[in-house]
Amino acid sequence: MNKALLEILVCPVTKAPLTLNEEGTELISKVGGMAYPVRDGIPVLLETEARTLTAEERLDDK
Repeated sequence: MNKALLEILVCPVTKAPLTLNEEGTELISKVGGMAYPVRDGIPVLLETEARTLTAEERLDDK
């Protein structure tokens, strides 16, 4: 994913910054506790498409 794009994207719910997971398949919002999918290189920033982070994922500092 383009780094410039990643720098301007925010969580649509909390407006907090997003981070790309190691696999490059999800954008993570630690504040919102959600993971938004990245499909074919396109972030899907819809709350209905996001999954809730597990307790372990929320605590992970990576």
